[in-house]
Amino acid sequence: MQRVHDAAWRGFASDNYAGVHPRVLEALAAVNGGHQIAYGEDVYTEHLHQVMTTHFGIDIEVFPVFNGTGANVLSLQSMLPRWGGVICAQTAHVNNDESTAPETVGGFKLLTVETPDGKLTPELIDTQAHGLGDEHRAQALAVTITQSTELGTVYTPEEVTAIADHAHSLGMKLHMDGARISNAAASLGVPFRAFTRDAGVDVLSFGGTKNGLMGAEAVVVLNPEAVNGLIYLRKMNMQLSSKMRFTSAQLTALLEGDLWHHLANHANQMAQRLRKGLEGISSITFTQKTQSNGVFVILPAGVADELRKEFRFYDWNPATGEVRWMCAWDTTEDDVDYFIEAVKKLV
Repeated sequence: MQRVHDAAWRGFASDNYAGVHPRVLEALAAVNGGHQIAYGEDVYTEHLHQVMTTHFGIDIEVFPVFNGTGANVLSLQSMLPRWGGVICAQTAHVNNDESTAPETVGGFKLLTVETPDGKLTPELIDTQAHGLGDEHRAQALAVTITQSTELGTVYTPEEVTAIADHAHSLGMKLHMDGARISNAAASLGVPFRAFTRDAGVDVLSFGGTKNGLMGAEAVVVLNPEAVNGLIYLRKMNMQLSSKMRFTSAQLTALLEGDLWHHLANHANQMAQRLRKGLEGISSITFTQKTQSNGVFVILPAGVADELRKEFRFYDWNPATGEVRWMCAWDTTEDDVDYFIEAVKKLV
C-alpha cells in the first residue's frame, strides 16, 4: 500500500495521533505465522501475564482489551452491582470523553466532583460519598482516579494511598484509569506498583495506545476479590479479541524491557521543553503544572485560531481561551522549537 500522508507532519493535539513504535511493529511480525489458539489461550498472552507480574507482583489477573473506553467500562462494571455509582473528577475521561458508554454499556452512574487540578482527595470524595441505603440515589461503591490526570497532573504514591484507604474505609473499591500510566511512572521516577498495587488500587486500566502501541490496553486486576464475572463481561462488552496474540504481543514489547519508560519519559521531556520555551511571556498563562506530557495555557484572543492554521491542537476551555498541547513519544526537539517560535511570533 502506498503512503498517502506526510510522515514528517506532527501536531500537538493528542498522543493518540502518533504512530506505532517500530519495535512494536517488529513484535507483531514476529508473532505472525502459523496457528495459535484463539481468544487468549495462546502462548503470547500467557507470557504477557508473566511480564505483568514483574511490574505488579503475583496473584494478579490480566485481560487484554482493544481500547481505553472498553478497559474503563469493563473494569468498573465488574466492580459494581447494577445500582452502583462511581465517584470521579468532573474532568475525568470516563465522564467527558467516553460518550454514554459508562451509563449505557456499563450500567452505572457517574458521581462527579469539581477539582482544581483533576485530582481527587479524600475530602472531595466525601462530597459524593453519601446516601448509602437511600433507594433514590445510586450507591457510591467505587472511586476512579486517572493517572496521569486529564489536566496533566500526577498523583504521588502517598496521595493514591490516602484515597485508597479512605475509599476502602467507606466500603468502596478503587479503580485507576491508567491511559497515561507510563507518563506518570516516568514523571515520578517510581515503578508502576508503587502507586497502584502497593498503594491500594484494586483494578487498573493499563494504557498502551498513547505510548506507542497500535490499539492495545489491559484490565489488570490487582485485587481479585474486587471483581465479579470479568471474563463474561469482557465478551458481553465486545472486548474479547479472537486473535489476542497480536494484542498481547504489543503490550509485551512495551513492558518486557524499558521501552515503556523510554517513550513516556521522552514525551514528558518534550512537554517540559515546550513549557520552558514559553515561560516568562507575560501574555501566556500556564493553568496547570506540567508533570507529564501535557501543557495547558491560556492564550491571548485570536492567537489559537492563527496557530491552528499550521498546527493541530484542541481548545480545553473556549470561554477562557485555555488550550491543551500534548507531546507524544515521537515528538522531536525540532517540532517543539518550531512550535515555540510560531507562538512567540503571534504573542
